[in-house]
Amino acid sequence: MKYVFGVDIGGTTVKMGFLTSEGELLEKWEIPTDRSDNGANILSDVAASIDSKITEKGIDKADVIGVGAGVPGPVDSNGIIHSAANLGWGVFNASEEFSRLTGLKAMVGNDANVAALGEMWKGGGVGYKDIVMVTLGTGVGGGIIIDGKIVNGSAGAGGEIGHIHINDDEQAACGCGGHGCLEQYASATGLSRTAKELFADWKEATVLTADDLSAKAVFDGVKAGDKLCKEIAAKFGDTLGKGLAIIAAVVNPEAFVIGGGVSKAGSILLDYITPSFEKYSFHGTRNAKMVLATLGNDAGIYGAAKLLF
Repeated sequence: MKYVFGVDIGGTTVKMGFLTSEGELLEKWEIPTDRSDNGANILSDVAASIDSKITEKGIDKADVIGVGAGVPGPVDSNGIIHSAANLGWGVFNASEEFSRLTGLKAMVGNDANVAALGEMWKGGGVGYKDIVMVTLGTGVGGGIIIDGKIVNGSAGAGGEIGHIHINDDEQAACGCGGHGCLEQYASATGLSRTAKELFADWKEATVLTADDLSAKAVFDGVKAGDKLCKEIAAKFGDTLGKGLAIIAAVVNPEAFVIGGGVSKAGSILLDYITPSFEKYSFHGTRNAKMVLATLGNDAGIYGAAKLLF
């Protein structure tokens, strides 16, 4: 039996998985992310945890194919990180350093791209080789997989779909410093912002309250038939569908895999995205499927392991 380790390095915790080479997740655990000293101890902490797990399981290190890791920052195809601000890292070859620390083959990729790879391998993207993963959380993340391979781009910034420019008239700044980015409207934060704007002028009855204009509250209201919630969801879906149509014209995926916190709304979310996508998309790209991600927080673990194959 051959084994792999998948590691998802976040700003607060490091999620780790012990898998077979066939992708069966045998065990998962977490360790805290030590961001002190510009994150100098993070990789060594992970390496120590992997060594401990190998000892605990009583397996021969020769039976471990390697370790893959996803990190929150641009990573190029050579495993060089081009800064990961949330971890305090600058530019360095993370794959080489990780291999040195573990004594194993190591592969490192951007966390969103790695999550996309995980969904293609064992999640909502199974059966497809060309997918775009869309993560709707605090921001809008993305990962592009073409012919089963991650599109990293020249400096590891491929798949940063949340920063597609979508609105020339936006006055508020995005977290990236730009204006009118897709994530200002299609993220959980952006959806709540739209809800706040529409709620302020709403004169009819609604299930929403000023104290809770979250994405969950909006889609719970949609399911209950609330008129205001449906209007908010329609604006959200129109903007996101337009953004996905732009992406489709560039990479022509078989499917968009929708994940992140907003995706917990379920299939009703797709009902608001699909019509807009079909309206704005070029006819040659219009057959892309909209599917929900299924791996949740484990997508990064699976995808990191898949980097090794």
